[in-house]
Amino acid sequence: MVLPVQRGYDPGTGLPTGPVGFAPGSRAWLAKLGGLRNVVRQELVARQLGEQLTGRFGPDARLRVLDAGCGQGTQLLRLARAGHQVTGLDPDPGTLAAAQQALALEAPAVQARVQLLHGEGGDCGRWFGPASFDVVLCHGVLMYLPQPEPLLAALARILAPGGLLSVLVRNGDALALRPGLAGDWQGALAAFGGDAYTNRLGLPTRADRRAELTRTFSELDVPVTAWFGVRVFTDQAPDDAPVPPEPELAQLLDAEDRAGRTDPYRRVAALLHLVGARRL
Repeated sequence: MVLPVQRGYDPGTGLPTGPVGFAPGSRAWLAKLGGLRNVVRQELVARQLGEQLTGRFGPDARLRVLDAGCGQGTQLLRLARAGHQVTGLDPDPGTLAAAQQALALEAPAVQARVQLLHGEGGDCGRWFGPASFDVVLCHGVLMYLPQPEPLLAALARILAPGGLLSVLVRNGDALALRPGLAGDWQGALAAFGGDAYTNRLGLPTRADRRAELTRTFSELDVPVTAWFGVRVFTDQAPDDAPVPPEPELAQLLDAEDRAGRTDPYRRVAALLHLVGARRL
């Protein structure tokens, strides 16, 4: 799902002091894919991204897409079904194998539009030249990296003029909500003013703030053109919470979608989805 990072450990306790990468949690992540929280995340991101692609390129565009940290391939398969040429890049063998298995179940025409590569997004400049892609996705990746800027700079370099960069991150401005709503007062107090947290996979990770990412996007000549919140109401759902049947699921997704576009709700969503457009 995400890119490996340099580990940092406290010399006294031996415990991690920052992100340690996704690999230790990949098996647990794959086991959660059918749960409500992941379904809400994937469905909302697909809606938001599809809207941005249509608005930018038109409904009939056939685009070159890179999914950096593609994981199990949920978004890249949706895009390939829509007719886009998609490259998925991921360093984790487990999640990449899951993507390959899912791809094998698709129609031959969809399979022909997908290329899966084992590697790190930060090294994409070794494989792809400038302006290689019309759309670059970086979803659920930055929280496992010590800093967002190096990877975002690498991805911006391979984005074509007018192209879109789609980034999904943990919302640093809402870190206290999850522990606070769970009654973890110590965790809530510790979350104020910082960016470190432990995710539901048990991994030490890092959150990003919209203002800082917006500034970084602008410095990379890919200014933010739209942003959304993801999982306002369902972030507290248990890992094993089932997906409700229709029509309740449709209503739930519509409510989450509306909240993710409306202030002040989107400001306190668990995740932030930022879309930037490279200047022409």
